[in-house]
Amino acid sequence: MYSFAQRRDTRVVDEPLYAHYLRVSGAAHPGREEILAAMPTDGCRVMLGLASEECEAEVLFAKQMAHHFVDLDTALLEPFEHFLLLRDPIEMLPSLLEILDEVTLRDTGLPDQVRLVDGLESVGRAPFCIESKALLLDPERALRAICARLDVDFDPAMLTWTPGPRPEDGVWARWWYANVHQSTGFQPWHPSGRAVPEDHLELLEQCLALYRRLQCFSISV
Repeated sequence: MYSFAQRRDTRVVDEPLYAHYLRVSGAAHPGREEILAAMPTDGCRVMLGLASEECEAEVLFAKQMAHHFVDLDTALLEPFEHFLLLRDPIEMLPSLLEILDEVTLRDTGLPDQVRLVDGLESVGRAPFCIESKALLLDPERALRAICARLDVDFDPAMLTWTPGPRPEDGVWARWWYANVHQSTGFQPWHPSGRAVPEDHLELLEQCLALYRRLQCFSISV
């Protein structure tokens, strides 16, 4: 989102379905009541509004979370182009285990991503995917590939940004965006060097099966 926000032809929107997700799921996230008060909670109206929005910007970029698209008609996705950011479970699981004492398959987000991809395919809007490792290894090359698939020109301004919050940040930024607010661009990729614990190897296999399904849509960079 911060990368696309640097484009002069683009308006970015931060997780427009977050309040809808909190209302439907009842999830106890930090800042729950503040988020519900700050945003529309009807996901259908949100998606229809995005599809019909008239603005000066040529490009509308909505950063979404797959699990936020819940109890909504898949047809709402038809007006948009979609791409997903993927991370190898071998790298992702150790990171999650630093935050959560116990990680479930649902915590990884992979089932929601596969469900979303299946829904997009069903309405003829199959997405493409980009590997986070590829993005970090060569941001310009990856961004050029993304822009080409979206049929927009690459803008070198997408590679860097000023540290600190942006006006488009959701009200949840103070709980979740500390690292991105310190960044000025994409951080170099380094192998984590952490192994998946033995008691999570079965979960790793489940994750890899879903990850491979998503990799079918990955683009080469």
